[in-house]
Amino acid sequence: MTGDALPELPVGAFAQQDAGDDLAFYAPPRLVTHIDERAVAALTACYQEVIPQGARLLDLMSSWISHLPPDRAYAEIVDQGMNAEELATNARLDRWFVQDLNSEAALPLADGSFDAALCCVGVQYLQQPVSVFAEVRRALTADAPFVVSFSNRCFPTKTVAIWHSLDTARHAALVRLYVERAGFGSITVEMLADGRTGDPLIALVGRA
Repeated sequence: MTGDALPELPVGAFAQQDAGDDLAFYAPPRLVTHIDERAVAALTACYQEVIPQGARLLDLMSSWISHLPPDRAYAEIVDQGMNAEELATNARLDRWFVQDLNSEAALPLADGSFDAALCCVGVQYLQQPVSVFAEVRRALTADAPFVVSFSNRCFPTKTVAIWHSLDTARHAALVRLYVERAGFGSITVEMLADGRTGDPLIALVGRA
């Protein structure tokens, strides 16, 4: 499988070791965090800085916790994820929906209906990342931020092949390629946690 709008990547770049149904894989709820406390704190601080007060917020590939600043108010928080029990446990949400983005990239969201979007430690699983990120851009208002964060933890059998073959710096370059090809601009990349005493964490921010 090759990625959409990414012909320069090798054949098989988006293959998974486990080609079985993704919804079945994620059916058991996993009420755990996928990065350590230091990385979580750094991500929350990033959200505090980047996401405007009162924003309508889309949280992509989410779960039972969104790592948002606890004292920051938002007009609406809408999450997409893979497990209904996890999403129902997330007390910050106004609404949520289950969708396998590897099977259906189109999001059931109106154009320009959000002021910011997040994708936390999920990008390594996307098999059609440009199509998904283009849908995120469609759903955002002009100049709205899209924060894509990633670390080195993963479910290895569901992570796409190219991710396994790259180091952290090249992960950042790959995600930047996805975001650029989806039409985002003003892209910045920041290492939020260097990984020397815990999990590494990088955040890429693009503007719609």
